[in-house]
Amino acid sequence: MAAQLLQHPLGVSMETVVHTAMERGYTAQGEIFSARDMALLAEEVCGCRAEQLSGGMGGANSTLILRHLSAGLPVLIPYDEDFNHEPCLRSGHRAHWAVASGILLGVAQGSLKKGCFQSDPALPWLLLPQDAPCWRGEAVEEAYVLAKQGKSLHYQLWPLEALERSNGQLREMDPQRAADGKLYVLPQGGLEAGLAGQVVLLHRQSPCCEPC
Repeated sequence: MAAQLLQHPLGVSMETVVHTAMERGYTAQGEIFSARDMALLAEEVCGCRAEQLSGGMGGANSTLILRHLSAGLPVLIPYDEDFNHEPCLRSGHRAHWAVASGILLGVAQGSLKKGCFQSDPALPWLLLPQDAPCWRGEAVEEAYVLAKQGKSLHYQLWPLEALERSNGQLREMDPQRAADGKLYVLPQGGLEAGLAGQVVLLHRQSPCCEPC
């Protein structure tokens, strides 16, 4: 999904992703419990530059994430997935990855340069950027992330605060999975060290400037 958002010229098959992850030792059953491993995998299979953030999705990281999404770039976010794919709090027992691809912001009245935006034809109060994002990160009163989990058929809007809480409390592997007799790849320090409070920003590679 992230490769599509990055407009990868050849696309990336699921078989390629899984084969590469297993070959590099990032996964045994399809799981990836390390944001670092996910970043390395994304760089290899998507041909992008991955930036790993730690320390939670709030504060300065919140601004970085929102600016990244406003530029049309994807973010990979580990979180606990509820039965309807929305974020929940299960201590990491339902840990999955989601791809965030956009944002819906409620901002203070008069804080935007309206010349940079156009009103949505159906919803005049919804302002869409005309070209490059004009929002600089200030005056946000509400924030929703447009995201999709791999098993879901649709994108969903999730409150940023709910996603932040879910992302920050990924502490342990599901005990039933841990006792099922299968091999799983866990980073040093366990699932909490590998995922809690971490996200991966994906950047397009800059065009090569070397002469042919």
